[in-house]
Amino acid sequence: MIIGVPKEIKPQENRVALTPPGVSELIRNGHKVLVEANAGIGSGFKDDEYRKHGAEVITDAAEVWKQADMIMKVKEPLESEYKYFKKDLILFAYLHLAAEERLTKALLDAGVIAIAYETVQNPDKSLPLLTPMSEIAGRMAIQEGAIYLEKTFGGKGILIDGVTGVPPAHIVVIGAGIVGTAAVRRAVGLGCRVTVLDVVVDRLRYLNEVFMGKIETLYSNSHNITEACKSADIVVSCVLIPGSKAPKLVTEEIIKQMKPGSVIVDVAIDQGGSVETTVGKATSHDDPIFIKHDVIHYAVANIPGAVPQTATLALTNVTLNYAIKIANKGWKQALKDDIALAKGANVAEGKVVYKPIADTFEMEYTSLEEIVN
Repeated sequence: MIIGVPKEIKPQENRVALTPPGVSELIRNGHKVLVEANAGIGSGFKDDEYRKHGAEVITDAAEVWKQADMIMKVKEPLESEYKYFKKDLILFAYLHLAAEERLTKALLDAGVIAIAYETVQNPDKSLPLLTPMSEIAGRMAIQEGAIYLEKTFGGKGILIDGVTGVPPAHIVVIGAGIVGTAAVRRAVGLGCRVTVLDVVVDRLRYLNEVFMGKIETLYSNSHNITEACKSADIVVSCVLIPGSKAPKLVTEEIIKQMKPGSVIVDVAIDQGGSVETTVGKATSHDDPIFIKHDVIHYAVANIPGAVPQTATLALTNVTLNYAIKIANKGWKQALKDDIALAKGANVAEGKVVYKPIADTFEMEYTSLEEIVN
């Protein structure tokens, strides 16, 4: 199989879908790898490194897409890339189609086999290809929130961890999954006052035990979210429903009750946002914030893109084995043999094969079994 790795074109997206050693593994399995020139430069990987590991470096993105049987990307294709879609092309990337109706239709119309990193799901419900990026996003949510609390950025002028005799910031984390836990870990490590909300009481109990009572836990309902946000300096909203649009748990009315200069980080913006005031207003690393109701909103849709070397290494660690399975067996057999990978299939042969996507856009749903068997 010919695997293509184009350069990411989303603003300030410096990650790349494959490291040079990853190229070696695919070639060792009998495949050919095409890498667009400078695709890895933002992550610290030069073209010569890819060549040394056996990749063919191609200067033209269109040629990479044209020759490839499978395209490995980090972020979803942008509209300028839709013209490269073709029948039976395998697209393996973060797609977040629940927030991308036009992309979903373009993939369907072209007959692309779209396998989304973020919906590959183990039997225990864990998301192996989303986990490392979620860890990074959660930690960075605290890092970025701390920056925008500074008065120079319009924040309250609070030092996140305080100083002797002065209290630290109050951090509210909505959602106690991978992102939320990573955010809590960093906030606790800095000595902040931390409140975490979730609907799974056992998860809250677990976190309370892990952090030895250093956090406050609340059951996530409208009243508790409102009251917690009122006193928060930073709110990290990170609720995820795999493959579906994020629920809007932080309403505009809640935002109006937050203190001026507070910061809200909507990590769920990739899935449409879990904060009512960020809907349709995703930001970017080169223009990361906007202010509404005197509250600073950070809604960058590719947070890990700010630390591309770490993120690329972590991503390849988990995606490569799945890519090898697809290349070695072909997509149909690979999906039949691997239950987790099968969950990643969103669109195939002009059909929506992932029910949450079909439900979101009121499209016809076709079971994956009908396609692969």
